[in-house]
Amino acid sequence: MADLPASSALVAQSLSGGAGPKPVAGRTPEDARKAGEEFEAFFMTQMLEHMFKGIPTDGYFGGGYGEGVYRSVMLQEYGRVLGKAGGIGIGDMVARELMRLQEKN
Repeated sequence: MADLPASSALVAQSLSGGAGPKPVAGRTPEDARKAGEEFEAFFMTQMLEHMFKGIPTDGYFGGGYGEGVYRSVMLQEYGRVLGKAGGIGIGDMVARELMRLQEKN
């Protein structure tokens, strides 16, 4: 989780039940929404990368290392846009769960 944004790392630890930092009192619903959005973008990027693994490259672009790098960047951007647009609803669930955990403390 070292390469995740700090808010996404907190979400991942909370969802996995792992020992980690407790929610910080005073965080706003906007912070929770942003963390949920970032988590959903990360999740969607991972899902898209697995989907695109099975798509062969063709002769027009030549495949190779360059196409692999471009595809990775393209899928990260797709994931970010999908997360920002609401994606499949994971971000909203994560935000609600973060706010619920914060209310408990």
